[in-house]
Order: sequence, then C-alpha cells, then structure tokens
Amino acid sequence: MTESTLSQTEAFARIRLLRSPNIGPVSYRQLLARFGNAVAAIEALPELTGRGKKAYRPAPKDKIEREIEEVISAGARYLFHDQDHYPPLLAEIDSSPPIITCRGDQALASQPCVAMVGARNASGAATKMAREFSQCLSQAGFTVVSGLARGIDGAAHEGAMPRTIGVIASGIDIAYPPQHTKLQEQIATEGLLIAEQPPGTEPRGRHFPSRNRIIAGLASGTVVVEAAPRSGSLITARLAGEAGREVMAIPGSPLDPRSAGCNQLIRDGAVLVSTPEDVIEILETFTGAPRSTYRVAEDPTQFDYAELSKLEWGEARASGDEAGAIARLLTKAPIGVDELIRQSGAQAAAVHMVLLELELSGELERHSDGGVSRLQSD
Repeated sequence: MTESTLSQTEAFARIRLLRSPNIGPVSYRQLLARFGNAVAAIEALPELTGRGKKAYRPAPKDKIEREIEEVISAGARYLFHDQDHYPPLLAEIDSSPPIITCRGDQALASQPCVAMVGARNASGAATKMAREFSQCLSQAGFTVVSGLARGIDGAAHEGAMPRTIGVIASGIDIAYPPQHTKLQEQIATEGLLIAEQPPGTEPRGRHFPSRNRIIAGLASGTVVVEAAPRSGSLITARLAGEAGREVMAIPGSPLDPRSAGCNQLIRDGAVLVSTPEDVIEILETFTGAPRSTYRVAEDPTQFDYAELSKLEWGEARASGDEAGAIARLLTKAPIGVDELIRQSGAQAAAVHMVLLELELSGELERHSDGGVSRLQSD
C-alpha cells in the first residue's frame, strides 16, 4: 500500500490501532497481516481479547482526533511504514516503527545516510572531531543522523547542517534537551526532524532505546565518536550491527573512560576510522555486506507475519486447551518464541496468536531480544 491508496479512514484507524492499549510494533504488524487493514483489526479486537479478564477498548476516537490536530499544528505529518516516503533503510529493519511523525525535508532520509553518536559529556577534542567529520560527510553527499543529545550529537548536527536528521525521544512538538530548542527548530526547518512518540509526549528512559533503533535503522553505517562502556551510543552500535549495517568507531586514549566504549567496539570487530575519508570510503563501497565483524547473533524468533494472513481464523487460533498449555509455559523469566513453539508442540501461527491475545490483555511483555514473559498469572 502506498500513500496514494491509503484512505483517510485507514490512516485514522492505523493511528488508533497503534495508540490502543498493549499494542506495540509487533502486535500492530501481526494484526495488519491477519486482518488486512486497521479498520478490520480494530473491529476484531473484542473477539481477540475475549479470553482476557477485562473488556478491551481501543484508543478513543476523540483522542486520536486531538493527536492529529496537534501534529498538523506542529507543522508535521505522519509517515506509515508501507508508504513510498517512509525512509527506505529504516523500513528494512524488523523493528522499524509502524508510524512516525516528521517535520522538514523528507528527501534527506532517502539519500545516503550515516549515523554519528557519542558521549553527552564529550571531550573538547571529540566534539571538534564530530563537527569536522559531519561537515566533511555532508559535503560528500551524506545525510548525518543523530539524536539531538548534548555533546557529540549536537556537534554532529551543527557540522552537517542542513543535511542532517534529528531523531527525538519525545513527541514532535517537544524540544529536548531544552538547551537544544533552537537547534531542534533549525533541524526541523532546514533538515529533517523525526519522532516516534505521539505529540505532547515528554521523553522517558524507555523511549531512548527506541530512538536509538531509528537512528541506526536510517543509516547504512554508524560512527561512534566517543563513548563510555555502557552508554546509549553502544546500544545504537549494537542495533546497527543487528541490522547488518556498518559499525565504525574512532579510537581514543586508554586513559580516558569516555573512549573505553569505542576501544571496546574496535576490539569486538567494529571498523577503526580516524578520518572522514575513512568513513566515506567504507560507505561508498557498502553493498549490504559490512566490513565490520561486530555482530549480535540473529534472533531466531522472528516470524513471518504474512503466515497469519494465509490461515483461516480457526486454523490460526489455538483451542482453549492448547492456548492454556501455551500460556502455562510462560513465566516471569523471558523465553524465546522458537523455544516456546518447540516446548508446546503447537503450530507457530497458533503460538503467535496466543501471544498476541495475551499481549492485548496486558499479560505479556515482549523483550528487545525477541523473548517473551508473563506479566501476571491466572
């Protein structure tokens, strides 16, 4: 489905579906695959949650109407994951957000992109390097993607302006951090600003890994300029590696803890880069097979959502006894979906349907590694 065939009714229903209780990117995609469109998916929600303890109510229509008005008032627009203007590289990753809001030049996301991330409390030398690298990369035709944080992110945006994309953890109408209010507005005016959260949403800790996922997904490669061992920048690098993108790092002094993360990345297989030309040469020859060997094992729990649409409702939905048996295998300890399928002996589609029902009932938590766990017991 492309922008020209997405009706206002379906667009409204998609926003409403994603904003409904207990629905995340995975369950959203499963519902669209099973029912073909969001209108039908919302109509089916009461039956889907029939095994739950409480009646399920989708997001109120008036709440979605207010959200749409806020997006328009902010000068932003929605992009849906299967629209032509949705960022192409972001669409390739399994965990891409189904809906994003954006302000600015959408064409920037369709051009060659490189992510640049690093420490908030960056050294003066690293900040200068980030600004110079991003300026050279933008002059070479690359769009520089970062997260508008203090330190390296801000320097990367400033150096690349106007060829830069800022990805924020808040709503499209919320400036964060406050000291970057002017920079964020400049990016929205001259570059491109992207948000996954609804307008009016203040940034929370749980939103930043999702923001990092988008940063990594938009780019063919990620450069970590300076980072501590457990910084959010390393999350972005990990996500880039999981997506099969290049992971690059600038080495630093072993005496500076702010460089320990970059040095560790290089030891683990990230490509060492010391000049903008190094980055350009790597990305210009990128063919989908990264030089970096920095990887996290592929998640075997990924499921082809289209399989659900190939089955009749009765085939995909487990019987009461089978559903109970699958649910009893779930505990507070996360388990991989493939292991759950193996232990239950049920068809994959049936297991995924049970998980979907439990998630909609607020009884299931999905983890970033693809595992699932039970939130409450019967």
